[in-house]
Amino acid sequence: MSADNTTPPSVPGSASSSPATKHAAGAFDIRNFIGALLGLYGIILTLMGIFGDKAYDKTGGINANLWAGLVLLVMSAIFMTWARLKPILVPANVEPPDDDATRPAPKRRPSGH
Repeated sequence: MSADNTTPPSVPGSASSSPATKHAAGAFDIRNFIGALLGLYGIILTLMGIFGDKAYDKTGGINANLWAGLVLLVMSAIFMTWARLKPILVPANVEPPDDDATRPAPKRRPSGH
């Protein structure tokens, strides 16, 4: 007994065809930008906490740069993991909105001008 895992091609206009395909936002997801910036600042602060002036007298005996850098690195990892586990789905085709009388934007000019 052989299992045939092929699916028939979808016919345009049929109920089985998907009307709008979606794809993940990927690198353009805002959580990736936030995670990258938090990670960059976290690396800088962690390195300053390890190699820089500790300034224990100003911070009450706590290495503030080190702890702030570590917290930023953890938050960066959370944002990047969140973006990977629950990606934002973007439709492939987005129709431009028609003019709306309630919008403050100006009306489109006729193409004859």
